Amino acid sequence: MMSASVGDRFVVHGRTVGSPERHGVVIEIRGADGGPPYVVRWDDGHEGLFFPSCDSLVELHVARETARV
Repeated sequence: MMSASVGDRFVVHGRTVGSPERHGVVIEIRGADGGPPYVVRWDDGHEGLFFPSCDSLVELHVARETARV
């Protein structure tokens, strides 16, 4: 199961040739134990509820990466 924290970033790959990637930052966790759904602020300024799928990657926030080392 995917897990994220506030400040982590999502990268969503385009599903078809020529479709751009979407990038956004997690601003709120609505699921249990860091699970989905997430409220994400996308780089275009749009905010919305997000349920990640297999074409999504989570990039850990820098502070979270160093905490795990």
